Amino acid sequence: MTTATASTRPDTHDMIVVHRVFRRESDLMPRLIRAVPDGDTARARVLADAFGDYQLGLHLHHSGEDELVWPLLLARVDLEADMVLRMEAQHEVIARTLEEAVQRMPAWRSAPSAATAAPLVTALTEHRTALIEHLNDEEEHILPVIEEHLTAAEWGRLGQRFGEEVPKDKMLYFLGAILEEASPAEQQAMMANLPAPARLVWRAVGRRQYRSKVRKIRAGLARA
Repeated sequence: MTTATASTRPDTHDMIVVHRVFRRESDLMPRLIRAVPDGDTARARVLADAFGDYQLGLHLHHSGEDELVWPLLLARVDLEADMVLRMEAQHEVIARTLEEAVQRMPAWRSAPSAATAAPLVTALTEHRTALIEHLNDEEEHILPVIEEHLTAAEWGRLGQRFGEEVPKDKMLYFLGAILEEASPAEQQAMMANLPAPARLVWRAVGRRQYRSKVRKIRAGLARA
């Protein structure tokens, strides 16, 4: 059993900030969908696209853990192995409930109404229930195990993989989504870890683009 030394242990707090994004978006989406007026296909397209971004972000996040984190932990832990296996099983439930929402989305997108929204909202609500259980378990039980058994370099590969696989035209949006949930101190730390050109692009255009997109997505929130 391998244990990372104190000097090489990862700081997993960034994962907690990312989890805030998934909590926020999984809560907002069904509320926003319920608020769409019958027949408003333009509004439905906006939310369906936003759901696609959420789906992509969650997929990349969890597939990274499946490939880069769980195998390392299972090779190094004894008593905590059952909890790691629980994480894998929860990923499967989350993926299954999300796929149910994916299957329900086209009918609502093409003809938004209370009738087409109802099964979609039900699927999204079931998805959120599974997701929140997983995020809570991961933060309470797994992040401490990661800090003990993985090195900072191994943990860093998770973020590197995400950056490599996110489409370039989505990068600033995902950055904004995370920064929105970060405290000023967390924002400062995150920005410090970005390359200088990335910080410049964010400040020059990214922040404005993110705020504009979020206003469009959440325009129906008052009716939700």
